[in-house]
Amino acid sequence: MIDLYTAGTGNGQRASIALEEFGLPYRTHKIDLAKGEQRSPEFLTLNPRGQIPVVVDSDGPGNAPLVLTQSGAIMLHYALQTGKLLPAGGIDRTRALQWFMQSATDVGPTSGALFVSQNVVPEKVPGNIKVFEDRLLAHLAACDRQLAGREFLAGAISIADLNLYPTCATRVALLQSAGLADLARWAKIMAARPAVQRGMKVPG
Repeated sequence: MIDLYTAGTGNGQRASIALEEFGLPYRTHKIDLAKGEQRSPEFLTLNPRGQIPVVVDSDGPGNAPLVLTQSGAIMLHYALQTGKLLPAGGIDRTRALQWFMQSATDVGPTSGALFVSQNVVPEKVPGNIKVFEDRLLAHLAACDRQLAGREFLAGAISIADLNLYPTCATRVALLQSAGLADLARWAKIMAARPAVQRGMKVPG
């Protein structure tokens, strides 16, 4: 059985929609970030960095318990384990991994930096906010171009799409204002998937 420790953030949603799409049974444990539960001694034994998501899988490699952090690592681990949402090989697999990493290293972190500049830092400087907004739009525009004439980023749906979707789901107004039509079309396709809908509601 998989135990998922999570919260209603983009990274938390990435883990839950992946588990739903893989069809894996799991139990959810809600971590209240506002109350600082991610810094509790119990949670820090799972992830000393005090960040969600974390999965604890009683049936890990070699039938040993597995504790795994980082939403991207969780996605990739279960894609390899189940053989789902990642092409078996060839150029299709390479493209899926490329766009998976693009969302993991470019889109996600830039969206996070934009959130921090808008909501967390003591002094909110419009110029700084615009820098991160423009950078995020540039990354999303690359995804928009990739989706021209394609239903999904790497042809068939893959972990690349699952990793990108939570950012786009929280940036709808930005997508619309930038006129990223293919990305907006793709986001509607993703939003209509039952597994994505279930995963986006976790932890409730």
